Amino acid sequence: MNKYLFLLLCFTSFCLPVNAQDENKEKQIYSVLSDDSLSLDIGLIPESLDADVDSLLQSWHVKYFSKTDEYCHDDEQNVYFSDAVVRERLERLPRVIPMTFNNFVRNSINLYTERRRSLVRYMLGMADYYFPIIEQILDEHGLPIELKYLAIVESALNPTALSRVGACGLWQFMLPTGKSYGLEINSLVDERRDPVKATHAACLYFKDMYEIYQDWHLVIASYNCGPSNVNKAIRRSGGKMDFWQIYQYLPRETRSYVPLYIAANYVMNYYCDHNICKVQTSLPLSTDTIMVNRMLHLQQVADLTQMDIEQIRALNPQYKRDIIPGNAKPSVLKLPTAKSFAYVDNEDTIYTHRIEELLSNTLYDNNNNLTGSTREQITHVAKSGENLFIIADKYGVTARDIRRWNGLGSNRIASGKRLKLYVDNGGASFASNNKGKQQANNVASSLKPAATQTKTTTPTQAKASTASASQTTGNTAGYISYKVKSGDSLYSIAKRYPGVSATTIQKANNLPDSKIHPGQILKVPVG
Repeated sequence: MNKYLFLLLCFTSFCLPVNAQDENKEKQIYSVLSDDSLSLDIGLIPESLDADVDSLLQSWHVKYFSKTDEYCHDDEQNVYFSDAVVRERLERLPRVIPMTFNNFVRNSINLYTERRRSLVRYMLGMADYYFPIIEQILDEHGLPIELKYLAIVESALNPTALSRVGACGLWQFMLPTGKSYGLEINSLVDERRDPVKATHAACLYFKDMYEIYQDWHLVIASYNCGPSNVNKAIRRSGGKMDFWQIYQYLPRETRSYVPLYIAANYVMNYYCDHNICKVQTSLPLSTDTIMVNRMLHLQQVADLTQMDIEQIRALNPQYKRDIIPGNAKPSVLKLPTAKSFAYVDNEDTIYTHRIEELLSNTLYDNNNNLTGSTREQITHVAKSGENLFIIADKYGVTARDIRRWNGLGSNRIASGKRLKLYVDNGGASFASNNKGKQQANNVASSLKPAATQTKTTTPTQAKASTASASQTTGNTAGYISYKVKSGDSLYSIAKRYPGVSATTIQKANNLPDSKIHPGQILKVPVG
């Protein structure tokens, strides 16, 4: 009851102006607020703001980072600004959505600029890559560009973020909602993690909700708690259609949601004034898109384009098992622009490279297409720390389905418990015996490595395809024949084949030194 009275008092006083005489006192109050008192004052803090920042900063995206703004002073000490200054800054932002200022917003800004400074640095770095993508899609849908800051509150711009209840991706779609807005979710692909497709789905949701409420704050609130809870709050308020007037009737997390959204607008624009500098990420700003029409493993691409597989994963987070099921339908592969040329040059070889090792658990026909139904029964052994939501997300099913299939009464699961699952594998049937491996071996040996393939590429890549491709021309016992192309070296060729060194190739071909020339046929020892 005391908590409720405190919230009610805050609600009735948020719109009262703060006198200049009280600013010093107010500053002292803000400086000693604990996370618990913030939770009382603005509601529950979203999981995105409780993210393991150390883990995020050690992720591939920002593992090699540096401060980039020479005019920005970065340290751990926040700079305090009066309410009048903060209010004026919010009013200055170009926007359609109202940027209301009150105590709840002020406390939310303090949360970002004081206790979550490291998270803000990470989000600023991620924004350099994700915001241009999101802005373009919002513009295509005719929506306010500042809606991009909602992804800050939802996921802290982490495309693989997974909540405790199974919400996933930049926009934190639950599985049923994601599927209802056209996102593909199965055990291989989760388009909730695809920044482009998930943003299109979020835009459709925004438009649906705006048709109902005609108020952006209520649209944002409904994104968090659903329209049913917003409608309930409207009824309890006597029909009010304003977020701040139905505030006390909303779920606690939703009460903090709009203030945190407004605060995100503020901190992502005025971070430098608070001694916060963004980190520079390793994500390339210039990328190209390739349409893949066959089954492909990301490691195959990494090996023959000489890329870090972590970078490929970061650019293609929707592929949960590193497998692109292009055989089922044309699928997107995003690569740095410079590397897309290397992909086109080596495409024929990429499809057969290490196929037995990387795709041995998939069932193929003689045309290298997957066979069998897209539904299969599998067994999952629960690991320590897993719950049904986490397991459901992994396989693209719902926690409710898992409970029904296994006769369970709750979402808790003991470590070591064997669960029966019926998964949609997106066209890839994961064999539990050696049949898949044997078929993969048969396919690999029957395919000519330099076989002509049908390519679907962008115009940029079509131009690149005129370049000569590195080709494996045949094989003899213990060797693969490799045709040297311009720019090759013994070292670069050796890197394409696990366990092979430049010295090994040199000895196998009786070369007096490491010099090779385009068109030369080399024997590469394998196996």
